[in-house]
Amino acid sequence: MASLNDFSEADLAALRRAKHELETPPLGMKLAAIVGAPIEKLIAKLPGVANDKVNDATQAALRKCLQLALRTLGKQAQLDANSLAAVAPAKPSNLLHKFAVATTGAAGGAFGLFALPVELPVTTTLMFRSICDIARSEGEDITHADTQLQCLTVFGMGGRSASDDEADFGYFVVRGALAQAVSKASSEMAAKGFAAHGSAALLKLMQTVAARFSVQVSEQVAAKSIPAIGAVLGAMVNTVFIDHFQNVAHGHFTVRRLERQYGEAAVQAAYEEIELSLD
Repeated sequence: MASLNDFSEADLAALRRAKHELETPPLGMKLAAIVGAPIEKLIAKLPGVANDKVNDATQAALRKCLQLALRTLGKQAQLDANSLAAVAPAKPSNLLHKFAVATTGAAGGAFGLFALPVELPVTTTLMFRSICDIARSEGEDITHADTQLQCLTVFGMGGRSASDDEADFGYFVVRGALAQAVSKASSEMAAKGFAAHGSAALLKLMQTVAARFSVQVSEQVAAKSIPAIGAVLGAMVNTVFIDHFQNVAHGHFTVRRLERQYGEAAVQAAYEEIELSLD
């Protein structure tokens, strides 16, 4: 049976960080600390049309990310400011992406719920680029279909869906629930490229991810629903939003990197053995 002793000190430290990033704390708690109010109460005060707007905007945002992945699939990886860049692993540009998302948040804070259909696809695409950059930094080949779909699933790993009881059991259960859908969609993308857009497997995966992602989007919208929130607090909310998913991405792709080295079973056993501190 694999144990923590089988890992180098550096890899064990990386796995500890990954577990901390993947398991603590949820986005709603982070946003509540910023706006000074429980997110659940803010969600309850949203107008009736908010849920439909969130669901529609979430679907549109993920479709844009999927189209981006399909268009770049198979292209030669190169470092370019306007592409999903990949070279020899180097630190990701987290701050640059945070700044860009903060800018969209400022606009969202100024215009509120009405800005969501425009802001969310832009914000989510910027976050997707950041997630891809993090994947690259952990040694992933982001020109591969499976890697791009793994980047997409990060949006579904950072929260809980009311219809998804498995989400309460932690990272590996959520990842396992997504694995079959990812595998089928990855095969279609690899075989068909952009022609795979709209296929049943891709649509099923996107719907599964969207169900989870919409929970966080609702929390983000609720945090921005405070009267006179303004551009400054809107930017802060968006910064917390992308920071949350950057943390999840760092954790997820660190685990995948270690799995390539030690094997999936060994990493999962070590992950579950690690105890998180309460601070």
